[in-house]
Amino acid sequence: MKTDIEPTSSAAGSPPKVKTRSTGRVGDKIFLGLSRGSGIALLVIMAAIAAFLTYRAAIAISKDEANFLTYFEWNTGSSPMRFGIAVLAYGTVVSSIIAMVIAVPIAVGIALFISHYAPRQLATPVAYVIDLLAAVPSIVYGLWGALFLVPHLTGLYTWFDDYLGWTGVLSYQGGPARSLFTVGILLAIMILPIVTSVSREVFRQVPKMHEEAALALGATRWEVIRMSVLPFGRSGIISASMLGLGRALGETMAVATVLSPNFLIETSLLDGGGGTFAQNIASRFKEAGNDGRDALIASGLVLFVITLLVNGAARMIIARRKEYSGTAA
Repeated sequence: MKTDIEPTSSAAGSPPKVKTRSTGRVGDKIFLGLSRGSGIALLVIMAAIAAFLTYRAAIAISKDEANFLTYFEWNTGSSPMRFGIAVLAYGTVVSSIIAMVIAVPIAVGIALFISHYAPRQLATPVAYVIDLLAAVPSIVYGLWGALFLVPHLTGLYTWFDDYLGWTGVLSYQGGPARSLFTVGILLAIMILPIVTSVSREVFRQVPKMHEEAALALGATRWEVIRMSVLPFGRSGIISASMLGLGRALGETMAVATVLSPNFLIETSLLDGGGGTFAQNIASRFKEAGNDGRDALIASGLVLFVITLLVNGAARMIIARRKEYSGTAA
């Protein structure tokens, strides 16, 4: 918009007439059309994916002689087919929860250290290294986990068994540490850069007046963080955690490299075996026939729904905490 002031005669004391000339309406219309078209295209793509998965899943489930949700085996090559996702759902959810429990507190601590404690000479290289970890391919993490992490977790597993084995959840029977707990540790390392980077940027947006006001009232550094920084960045931390959880739920190659898959739900998280949706699809897709691929697509539909539910829950949590967001500050 360009505004010109036209110096015309007017009554004494009245403001001069303002003549407005529009110069950007065509560009605004083009930008509006592109933005609206992009949003519609995204919805169409998501609907097409959902329709494809639902159609192929319905074909597979109609041929399944077992209960798709509760059956503990995956026999798509038999006649009739009998397969279920109980073990896959359990392994996916449990390994992702372990990853979140380990990664989120560490990521928030690193983000606070970089944004509020470390001097600039140290914060810059630490932030660079954290961001660089996000670019490492998942297969590299998987090879590192299989060749280094698994052999070195035996001592930790033995310690868990000695002091916490009585719980049954952390008992260890020996053997390679190719369990859901190992997968959770590896996933925690993989999602750590994402959660840290987003949380760090959120903490940097905290209004300086909030922190200075708390310091002026005599608050310590930790009290400033607890009363000003963390409440302001709570919705950002939740968003960062959901981004990390999305990667953990769908991680494929790293899990397939580390885990020894089987279709058993073990009481102890340290016992080998288990499986996840993504790992099962990656390991079985190549040799599966048409019916077997439809069954794998059906399991992929369940993972798709779980991801949508997680993101929807995150949006609801963030919407209920708008008073902590930056827009309300």
